Amino acid sequence: MEREIIKYRRFHGLAFAENDIPKVFPPHWHNEAEFIVALKNGCKYKIDGKVYEPKAGDLVLVWPRELHELICIPPDGVVFIQFSSYLIESNSDLSAASHFMSDCHLIRQKENPELAKKIRDLIYKIKATREKEVFFAESHCKIFVYEILLLVGELVLTERSQSLGPESFSDKSWEYIRFACSYIAEHSRENISQSEVAEKIGLSQYYFSKLFNEYTKMSFPSYLASIRVQNAINLLENERLSITDCAFEAGFQSTTTFNKLFHEQTGCSPREYRKLHSQNKEEEKGGKYEL
Repeated sequence: MEREIIKYRRFHGLAFAENDIPKVFPPHWHNEAEFIVALKNGCKYKIDGKVYEPKAGDLVLVWPRELHELICIPPDGVVFIQFSSYLIESNSDLSAASHFMSDCHLIRQKENPELAKKIRDLIYKIKATREKEVFFAESHCKIFVYEILLLVGELVLTERSQSLGPESFSDKSWEYIRFACSYIAEHSRENISQSEVAEKIGLSQYYFSKLFNEYTKMSFPSYLASIRVQNAINLLENERLSITDCAFEAGFQSTTTFNKLFHEQTGCSPREYRKLHSQNKEEEKGGKYEL
């Protein structure tokens, strides 16, 4: 496994690629999301161990820090955008929904023709805007990214609502979850508990636990741990901090727990992650991609 090196040429945290895309690429990961438009049949991707074979017109969605592999890409077979995870994580709505959205890896044109076309059109709008010398081009492009994320989020939450039913999945219950996820993210470095969060949003601990599990498909401790690992990933990029300091500042109370959960979520140890990040900085001028 390796971390892909991405060098942004025009806009910080946003890239479009269509030329010189490798036909194969080994298992790797990056902090960016990667949304791919298949232009030809015969593409094959592996994401978190599952193989996807999109047809022409389909979309493949790789979410931040997911292990993925390009098994086979025909010449001129895809175009894609990559964008910083910050665009998701800095928005409480998207951050709360991201645990649902990250299960969505393939949007088939045959099943969702209107949605697939809207997302493809927005990706090409990003390309066209990048190539123009216009005021606020970067802002326009990032607005297009948010439009794509909203379309995916609405699809995923609609499907989730249909599977749970209107009594379990309502606007009111979603607002509870959104507020809870926002509160957890803001206080994740503190010694917070499930009962504290339940009290903050005005629910019993039992009902909050049930609702939280239904929506996120994770227990409260697992969700909190995933947020703390993300905190640590951000802190590890500051090489002036020791790995132990990063663990405790991220909210962990034990380095053993931190190392175990970090490896489970990223596939590498904190020390290996920091080494990869240091290599990326050294190799930035000769990055594998300049997008």
